[in-house]
Amino acid sequence: MTDHTRRTILKSGTALAAFGPGLVACAPPTSKETPAIVTEQTHTPRGTATGFQDGLRQIEMLANGETTSLELTQAAIARAKASQPIINAIATDSYDTALSEAAAPPPGAFSGVPTFIKDLIDWKGVRRMSGSRALESHIAAEDDAVATAWREMGIISLGKSTTPEEGLISSTEPLVTGATRNPWDTTRIPGGSSGGAAALVAARVVPFAHASDGGGSIRIPAACCGLFGLKPSRDAMASSRPPAPVSISINHAVTLTVRDSAALFAASERPANGLSATGHITGPSTRRLKIAFAPEPSTGAPLDSDTRAGLERTAELCRAMGHEVIDWKLPLNGDEFSDKFLLYWAAGAAQFAQEAAKFAGQPPSPDILEPWTLSLAMQFLSRAGEIDDVVAYLQAYEGIYNAYFDDFDVILSPTVATVAPKIGEQAPDGDFETVMQNVLNFAAFTSPMNVSGAASMSVPVQWSEAGLPIGSMFSAKRGDDAMLLALAYELEAAEPWIDRVPDLFA
Repeated sequence: MTDHTRRTILKSGTALAAFGPGLVACAPPTSKETPAIVTEQTHTPRGTATGFQDGLRQIEMLANGETTSLELTQAAIARAKASQPIINAIATDSYDTALSEAAAPPPGAFSGVPTFIKDLIDWKGVRRMSGSRALESHIAAEDDAVATAWREMGIISLGKSTTPEEGLISSTEPLVTGATRNPWDTTRIPGGSSGGAAALVAARVVPFAHASDGGGSIRIPAACCGLFGLKPSRDAMASSRPPAPVSISINHAVTLTVRDSAALFAASERPANGLSATGHITGPSTRRLKIAFAPEPSTGAPLDSDTRAGLERTAELCRAMGHEVIDWKLPLNGDEFSDKFLLYWAAGAAQFAQEAAKFAGQPPSPDILEPWTLSLAMQFLSRAGEIDDVVAYLQAYEGIYNAYFDDFDVILSPTVATVAPKIGEQAPDGDFETVMQNVLNFAAFTSPMNVSGAASMSVPVQWSEAGLPIGSMFSAKRGDDAMLLALAYELEAAEPWIDRVPDLFA
């Protein structure tokens, strides 16, 4: 899921007075200590059993003259074309431009490495649909701030990865492009909203891909697809969106390796609002952490047996590594929190519906917008008078969340409540109440870290009996990104995952 501007729409429901009738006619609806980095222990994977290399290894190969950016790009395009008919993870390709740029790659920390950009970002000259039929003809006139940061890393963009409409749901099944499929099991979702990015990386089309997280949208697809997914702290990265009353979305990536994530973080971070720079974290720390083990969803959502067993194994792994693990339960009224968060989320859907309709030149309707988006917008319109109280509640939560860490350093919880669900269970044109309940049950853990602005990550150290990935989510306070990355290096070294590839890989 992604963030929304919530400008005048958050101040008053009257801003949508002219918009409302069009909807009514639509279909139903710690410690502050910086980790001591032990660089001599840095985990430096060279590739998988398939011979595929992570991004930093590709940089090394380019520097050593073992390959060229053009060769890497040609190979990635071939993999993309081979996988697209099966996983359907590409919204728009820009292969010709990529080949031209790869012939003389731009400078930067990842100069010449091919990747994909999520279809919520304006990349100059390339279509940005935001997963919506309303924006099929939208071509970005300029780069936005996130695109600028990624261009400055020197990457070669192969095009746009798929996303649900405006990133508004935890599955990537937009009507405009059709369902994106999980390479581990093509009957299942890759998660959302960065589902296309995760599917492409899991299938080994590219070593990493741009992603964003406004309610779990980096961590959820990382968990579904067996990848590493760090949601950085609020204000750590460039943002393409105007300030919001509660800034919940952050941009980063889904990656095969921790070191790629850490290097991408260091190259693209733009700390603001009092946040200190994290810098380049290159390995594990000697510091032992106190970890709060919290497997229970605060909403009472059902946790499947594979996920529960996997998380218990992760807790034991942490103990074996010398960390202290204590039992803990999140002291949060999950139903109340979800209700407030979802109304704020619905305000974003209403804002998007208004802007999409303006671009399309017609009233918001099922012809251009999905039933899920329209129903969320209607939900906001019916409760717009509550938005000031909702904003106050969410703004207060950061302090409440930070107080949790008076007695420990990190929270360990599931990333999602189940292994990747079947395609269709969260379809945007399904029965709204049924889909909503499915989403709430599945994505029961991630949104508190968006509201609090916290650093949080999904780490793929566990797998189900059927061989499906299970994400273990570690969350800390805002600004603790370095601590999480150092822990991730340690987990990766203890239980390496890069050689675990789906049956379907490019």
